Amino acid sequence: MKAIVVTDQAAGTAGMRLVERPEPVPAINDVVVEVRASGFVPTEMSWPSTWTDRLGRDRAPSVPGHEVAGVVSALGYGTTGLSVGQRVFGLTDWHRDGTLAEFVAVEARNLAPLPGDVDFTVGASLPISGLTAWQGLFVHGRLRVGQSVLVHGAAGAVGTGRAADRERALDFGAQEFVDLGADVLEDVGGVDVVFDVIGGDVGKRSAGVVRPGGILVSVVGPPEVRPADGLAVDFVVESDRGQLGEIVQRVRDGRLRTNVGTVASLDDAVAALNPTKRITGKTIIRART
Repeated sequence: MKAIVVTDQAAGTAGMRLVERPEPVPAINDVVVEVRASGFVPTEMSWPSTWTDRLGRDRAPSVPGHEVAGVVSALGYGTTGLSVGQRVFGLTDWHRDGTLAEFVAVEARNLAPLPGDVDFTVGASLPISGLTAWQGLFVHGRLRVGQSVLVHGAAGAVGTGRAADRERALDFGAQEFVDLGADVLEDVGGVDVVFDVIGGDVGKRSAGVVRPGGILVSVVGPPEVRPADGLAVDFVVESDRGQLGEIVQRVRDGRLRTNVGTVASLDDAVAALNPTKRITGKTIIRART
């Protein structure tokens, strides 16, 4: 099968190569998915799990990418809950070869059914972004109806970002927009939840806009500054079939839209994942049409 591999951590995405690899064999409780579309997060190149297995052993050359939408092509021994020919999407294991390939082996529990009216491109754009948002806001942030939330990265009910992202953020449903280049973050006032995906100075200043009893949630490590009278939580996103089902249902009924940017074939993936200019939206790689 065709697959994208990386061998040199220092080279980052520039070290990607398209090669021929053996098709994966499903282990116990695995399925093999014929990949129709896959997503990729550039920070994967800095993750230890991209380069070593759970015992710390070198596993390069490794196949990156952990978001997948496709069709089940084989079942491992003992696998239940899914069937050959079923449309699925989900988040694959960090320490195993990933989804920038024509086939991927993944634990069945990490996949959810993909309804027939949701395109594979959309399905592949959902797992990391959707689960991160769901878990950050509702599981760790305990967000409830009527509460206020400040989400860095120009997303969510109130978003911060750069001026060029203002209209896009508002179009996706933000009620207010804070321009980190021009506005004063502290002028936002007290909010119930801050969802920090940036860290650094912005993360430190974020603690000051959490109201008493509120929560600062981070996906970039433990917050360096904690709210004076609130909670601070950091987490790593994990797969959850039930949450994936809730997320895709919101896509189907129009409550949620994805922000897909470039869509490229597996043959063109190396170039697409090494853009020469700023790309807006998520890059999706189509292994098959």
